[in-house]
Formats: sequence, structure tokens, C-alpha cells
Amino acid sequence: MKFVFYTHSLISDWNHGNAHFLRGVMRDLQRRGHDTLALEPEDAWSRANLVGDQGASAIARFYQTFPQHRSQIYEKSFDHEAALGDADVVIVHEWTEPELVARLGRIRSNGADFTLLFHDTHHRAVSAEGDIAGLTLSDYDGVLAFGETLRERYLKAGWGKSVFTWHEAADDTLFRPMPEIDRTGDLIWIGNWGDDERSAEIAEFLVGPAQSLGLKTTVRGVRYPDQALEALREAGIAYGGWIANADVPAAFASHKVTVHIPRRPYVQHLPGIPTIRVFEALACGIPLISAPWDDAEHLFSPGTDFLLVRDGEEMKRNLRDVLSDPDYAVSLAAAGLTTIKARHTCRHRVDELFAVLTRCGTNRVTANFQSREAAE
Repeated sequence: MKFVFYTHSLISDWNHGNAHFLRGVMRDLQRRGHDTLALEPEDAWSRANLVGDQGASAIARFYQTFPQHRSQIYEKSFDHEAALGDADVVIVHEWTEPELVARLGRIRSNGADFTLLFHDTHHRAVSAEGDIAGLTLSDYDGVLAFGETLRERYLKAGWGKSVFTWHEAADDTLFRPMPEIDRTGDLIWIGNWGDDERSAEIAEFLVGPAQSLGLKTTVRGVRYPDQALEALREAGIAYGGWIANADVPAAFASHKVTVHIPRRPYVQHLPGIPTIRVFEALACGIPLISAPWDDAEHLFSPGTDFLLVRDGEEMKRNLRDVLSDPDYAVSLAAAGLTTIKARHTCRHRVDELFAVLTRCGTNRVTANFQSREAAE
């Protein structure tokens, strides 16, 4: 089958975690013999910021790192009807312009026989409800929400016909342990500043403990304001700026522990959604200590797969314990990695996507699954 993804950007992961997940999903679809294409707008802010930050070579590097992926940039005059003429499944990300979201729905309602799905991987359904409420989703065959609480929000609001939970996951082809790399640093945090959605939490759960323990600490990410950079400098924390997602496994491998600091809207309004960095860190086999969030869907076993702390003092104690006890660190990392491999890779999510398609797919798609089953 041919899968077409309308994404904000596949090429750029600058402050854009959805690119991580889609690259892994597309890779697994290709592994199973399917065709994939990403369509992204010419004015994508992530790609523009990546070029402004790193230069055009960053675009070339994407294609060198992911030669199997195809991404086509569309402009205002782009013929979407023609582009989707041979598509079997079309998945539209929630950052897509509302007018285009509606247009794609009209194409579907006017007789196109592809399955049309809407994909939400953000907190705007609760933090900017009007943005989502204003979208025209009545002609979509289904909605993919990256957490059960988000799915329930869609159902309660009446957004979309059928809504399914589809969590993010790790591309374990890329995210894997690298024991050959020496662990030269203590603590690493890879995350963007987050529009002041976790500034106090970064200070409490990262900056304070790292400074108090005198840890050799590295921070990678973008959109850090001057006051944040000054706080890192005063704490003796090295700031490395943007990091290509393909380089993250090696960065994790060169450190002994990492932390997770969720954004406030997820903690307060969308429990059960860890965001993709948790999956990726655990897939790399690095011990993880997390600031508070509610694993409402029991994706993991907190206390076994990773450590969950309530405040900065508890974070400091747990960092000290992990760094001073290599056996403890190894067992923690091994448990997290085992859970990822058993439940949370992009292969698992493609299996889940196929299950969704058997429930809400068009006749064209369900017939494809039936023919595959008959052949097997």
C-alpha cells in the first residue's frame, strides 16, 4: 500500500518531535514492503529554523542519514488531488493548516477511496481548544490521538467519527544501546525550553540537583532564552544547542544517566502521555529519572523501568544513588530497555495502525489486508 503523511516536517526535527516518530513509522512500513511519502509545507517553521540555526547542510544531512525517506515540499498551488490519486492511507498531522485539513476531508467525501486519518501529538486540544475545535474532521475516517486522555477529549467534544489511542514510540533501529562508547559525562538532558511550560521544573529537577552534586552535565536543545542560558552557566552545565535526533543515541551513550521533565500541560491535563523522549532514552539503555507525571495507562513500571521523583531533593538523592551504584544503574537501564522492546517500538505502533485500519479503513484498504492474510 501507499501511505502519505501530511507532516509539519519530516526533514527537520528542530523543536519538532513528531518527525522522530514518523521517521520510525515510515521506516517500518517500508520494511514491510509498503510505499511511503511525506508532504510538508514550504513555510514550515521547524525547517526554516533548522536552516537558520545550522545552515542548508542540515537538510543535506537528513537525506544522507535517512536515504530511504521521501519528503516533498508543497506550495500554495500544489495539486493535492493528483498527489493522492494512488494513495491508500493518508495521515494528516494536527499542525497542518486548517484550510488544508478541510480540503483533504472534501477530497475524501467526494469519492476518493483512500483511508483518511487525523493525527494529534500535541496538547492543543486542552491548551488551545479553539484551534482543534475549529478543524473540519467530519469527513475523516478516524483520529489517532497519542494518549488515552486525549482520545477521551476528542470523544467528549465530538471531534471525529472514530478516535483511537496511538502513542509515540522509539525507532529501535536508530535508538539502541551503544556500549562501545565511553561514558565520559554524568548527566545529560535533551529537551527544548518549552515556551515557559516547564521553566520552573527545569530549575528544580535539573539545574539545582546537577549543581548541588557537582555533576558533569550537558544540556542539548533549542529555544533557550538568555536567562536560562545564564542559569546553566552559573550551575556549571554545558549547553550544546540543537542536536540532530540521529545523534541522540551516541549522546546518551556517553553519559551515565538522563532525566525526563514533562511539560506542564501534559502533567496537569493529559496524564498518561510521556512524550517521545522517554521511549527513546529507555531504548538507548540509559538510566532515566523522571519529574512527576502519571503513567495512567501503565505503559511502564515506574520504579523498575525508570525512577519517578516528587521534587528536586528526591531527584538529587536518586541521581546520587544511580551514579554511585553501577549495578543499580545497569539493572534500571536493562528493565527500561526490555519494556521498550516488548511494547513500545515503531514496529508495535505499525501493528496498532494496521489494527486501526481494519476497523475504520475503506474497502480498498481492508481488501488489501484480507488478500495478505489469504496469501499467508
